Amino acid sequence: MPAIPFRQRLESPAPILADGAMGTMLHANGSLPIDSCFDFFNISRPDVVLDIHRAYLKSGAELIETNTFSANRHKLAEFGLEDRLAEINHAGVALARQAIAESGRENVYVAGSIGPLGTGLQPYGRMKPEDARAFMHDQIAALAGANVDAFIFETFNDLAELLLGIEIAREIAPHIPTICQMTFGPDDRTLIGYMPARVARDLHAAGADVIGVNCSGGPAQISRVIQAMMHAVPDARYSAMPNAGFPQSIGGRMMYPATVEYFADFAASLKALGATIIGGCCGTTPRHIAAMRAAVDDPNRKTTVFRISLPRKTDTQPDGIDPADDTAQTDLGNTPPQGTFRPSELARKLAARDFVVTVEMAPPRSHNLDRLIDNARLLLNAGATTLNIADSPTARMRVSAWAVCHMLENRLGIETILHFPTRGRNLLRIQGDLLGAHALGLRNLFVVMGDPTRIGDYPDANDNFDIAPSGLIKLTKQKMNAGVDQAGNSIGQPTSFTVGCALNMGADDIDKEIEVLRKKIESGADFALGQAVFDPRQAEAFLKRYEEVEGHALELPILMGVMPLNSLKHALYLHNEVPGITIPDAILKRIEGAGEDAAREGVVIAQELLRDMRGMIQGAYIIPAYGKYDNAALVIDSITAKA
Repeated sequence: MPAIPFRQRLESPAPILADGAMGTMLHANGSLPIDSCFDFFNISRPDVVLDIHRAYLKSGAELIETNTFSANRHKLAEFGLEDRLAEINHAGVALARQAIAESGRENVYVAGSIGPLGTGLQPYGRMKPEDARAFMHDQIAALAGANVDAFIFETFNDLAELLLGIEIAREIAPHIPTICQMTFGPDDRTLIGYMPARVARDLHAAGADVIGVNCSGGPAQISRVIQAMMHAVPDARYSAMPNAGFPQSIGGRMMYPATVEYFADFAASLKALGATIIGGCCGTTPRHIAAMRAAVDDPNRKTTVFRISLPRKTDTQPDGIDPADDTAQTDLGNTPPQGTFRPSELARKLAARDFVVTVEMAPPRSHNLDRLIDNARLLLNAGATTLNIADSPTARMRVSAWAVCHMLENRLGIETILHFPTRGRNLLRIQGDLLGAHALGLRNLFVVMGDPTRIGDYPDANDNFDIAPSGLIKLTKQKMNAGVDQAGNSIGQPTSFTVGCALNMGADDIDKEIEVLRKKIESGADFALGQAVFDPRQAEAFLKRYEEVEGHALELPILMGVMPLNSLKHALYLHNEVPGITIPDAILKRIEGAGEDAAREGVVIAQELLRDMRGMIQGAYIIPAYGKYDNAALVIDSITAKA
């Protein structure tokens, strides 16, 4: 046991470096069945778990988490292991202790890992609070009986469930400190919409010794959320354990983009902010922890802390509600659907090889569309050809994209492109939705897979789908546009959809991207919306490789993604955490050198990129960061000025 108790160590000004991902390392082992219970490896493959602990200790970690994240009776029952709960948890603690003893290091601590039950508590989830209490009680008691130095509650998205866990831990073992970490969605809210300030206040009031964030997104988001928590409760202790960016599938494996150097900068930044515990979550490895160790221990290391600006919350502003959200009601009206059965204006412009400009807009979380309509009018006046409307971006609840498209087309007379994800829709609903969109007068679709629900508001929501994007394109163009449904039954009149597909010219596996694009083209795609590109050479390389592989130039119209950078923090986030986006050093230096004028410089860079790529593409797909539609309008101005 450590000579210095963990609670006493928490009082030290030096941050505690925790370990990184356990699941990632178990996945990477290659010899383990990934459909098995990972917690049971404490019994069936203790050698593997022990080696992972050893690697993190060698990297400099001083807080080792047990391999018990899902070792509660509810989760173990899925594998018929519920009666071995105590054995699995005790073995997890013993393996961590063994690795520490072998290392010969003093004052290294064992944190008993406790994860969520996975269903959420009523009324928002399916589990009764009394059942949750019983499940959590058993695991907490088992870990306490094995003499852990701390409990670490991690990756909770239900605040009520985490508060229940704290209550149980204080009942069973009040002498054992609690580290309590929530996970947040891409919009920095919890599952039911709580903001960081509310979470920090409630956890602190419940008696958590350390409060913080793990999993979620990458370092950029974690830093942002932690600062919001610190702003709300300055005297609390904080922990931060981010994922290594957003995962992507490469060669059948999930890969994380954030580099060890980026994590080292993050660790130094969190140290400067005053975090008590710093570590890693999904995608992080001993290499990340070693880099963080070096950064934390270097007294001369220079670091940039991206501090956020937090507006003062009004007395009338309820927790969990964003002041930027509209709340007043809007009458959508009963305007009859527009349009006849003819090609859309977008289709005609593409056929004529005109240069088109579309801007992505995110629907609000409110049913009030006044602000969105004002922004759309700004873009229309600037010269936008169409507006493409996202459907539940990042799997967060938003007003229906259909309603937004219908409203904009009727109010402003501008065509829209409806994002149409396949995820979460069965084949029956897909076809009904297509007919419904057409009945509303919508003619342009952007077919995508859609964001997985696990990253959004309702991670336990149904995430099934019957058809891939290429299949939906085929259904729309070869069936519905021919007057029949998937089964060949008549739908009365043919639809007349123009259909776009997604394209990532910056994909790590270009040949795989070309193969997927070929399927979409063969299915009938009319155009492609490309992910944001910051280096024209990337587009050139893709087009050259496409011609080499396919034997002819790419004829599909490409509307290239262009995202005006808002700040250095924004640029570093995209470069390090978003798969498929690479920002050249020259651009990063320009944004850094611009200082407070970074957003203006970001617009200039976007204008230059479009100028340099104009000969390769047939349109611009402008993606405003953080809803900065005025910056998008400035980019459009530069296009129309040269038209």
